[in-house]
Amino acid sequence: MRAFLYIVVVALASDAVRCLYLPGAEFGGLRNSASSLSRFARVRRLPRPSHRVIDPNEDCFLVTSDEGELFFKSPSDEPTVCGIYMIAEPDKKIEVVFNYLDVPCDNGGLVAWIDGWELNGQVWPADSWDDDRLVESCDKRPNRKLVSRQNAALIQYRVPAQGKGFAVTIRHVRNARPCNVMLFGTEGVFTLRNHGETGNCTLITVSPSTVQVLDLNVGQTAKKGRLLELETGTIHHCTKRGLPDHVDIGGASGLDHTKMEVFDSLCGLDSNEARRASLIACEDTVARLVSSGKYHNSITLAFTPLSLDDIEHADLICGLNDL
Repeated sequence: MRAFLYIVVVALASDAVRCLYLPGAEFGGLRNSASSLSRFARVRRLPRPSHRVIDPNEDCFLVTSDEGELFFKSPSDEPTVCGIYMIAEPDKKIEVVFNYLDVPCDNGGLVAWIDGWELNGQVWPADSWDDDRLVESCDKRPNRKLVSRQNAALIQYRVPAQGKGFAVTIRHVRNARPCNVMLFGTEGVFTLRNHGETGNCTLITVSPSTVQVLDLNVGQTAKKGRLLELETGTIHHCTKRGLPDHVDIGGASGLDHTKMEVFDSLCGLDSNEARRASLIACEDTVARLVSSGKYHNSITLAFTPLSLDDIEHADLICGLNDL
C-alpha cells in the first residue's frame, strides 16, 4: 500500500505542474502556477482518523484510501486548485456526502466532484465519460449522495475566500459488478469481467508492472446456445485477426487508457497459466477488456512491480515511438 501511494505521489508531483483540467469547467485560467507547483511536491497520504482537518500546506493534493469526515477551511484568498484523490478496494465504490459547503461563487470559488480520477486533462476511466460524472457546486452543497461507478473518485476545489470551506463524509460501499478497477496496491490478482454486457472494462495499476495471465475466457462462452466450451488455448493478436472480443495488454503515459500502447491482444479459452509474463515499462500498466456483448468474458491477471533490472528487457516501453 505504501509503495502504491508513493508511486501516485511521484506521478502527481511530476506531472501536475500544469493546471488541472475539469471537463466542463475553466480552471486553467485561474490557477496560481507557483502555488500549485509547490503544493504538489507535498502530497502525502491521509492518516486513518475518522475526522480530519485538511492542512492546505501539506494536503493540497491528497491521496486517501480511508473512510471518514474531511474538513477544509481556506487560509487565504488565493485561487489555488487542490484535490482529494480517493481510492478503495477493487470491489468497492466511493460514496461522498457534503455535510456543508460555504464556498462563494462570486469570487470564483468552486468545488467539483469527479466520478473517477483526473490529471493533466486526462480522465480515468476514459471509455464512459458523461455529464453525470461531473458535479460542480458553490454557494449551495449537493443535496444527494455522490457515488462513483468504480473504486476511484476525486474532489477538486478552489476556495479563494479566507475562512470559507466545506466538509465531506467518505464511505466505501459494495460494488457487486466492478468493471473499471484501479488496483489498490502495486501487486495483486483480479478477475476482469464484462458480465455479458457490451462495452469496455479496464484494470489499471499506476506503476510499471509484470502482468501474468492466470485464466482466460474471452470470445468463447456465448450468452446463449452452446453449453460445452472446448479450450482453444490463448490466441494472440486478436485485433489483427478481426476478433471483436479481446483483451489488450499494454501501458499508457497518463490516465487515458484509450491512448494506451498495446503489447498484445488476447482472446480464447485457456484455463492454464501463461508460460511467461508480460513486462510493461510504462507509467501506467493497463489491461482493457473489449466486449461485443455476445459473450460472458473474463480474464484473471496477476500484477507485480516491474523491477529495475527488468526494465531494459521489458516487452513494452512506453514513449519509444515518440523519440
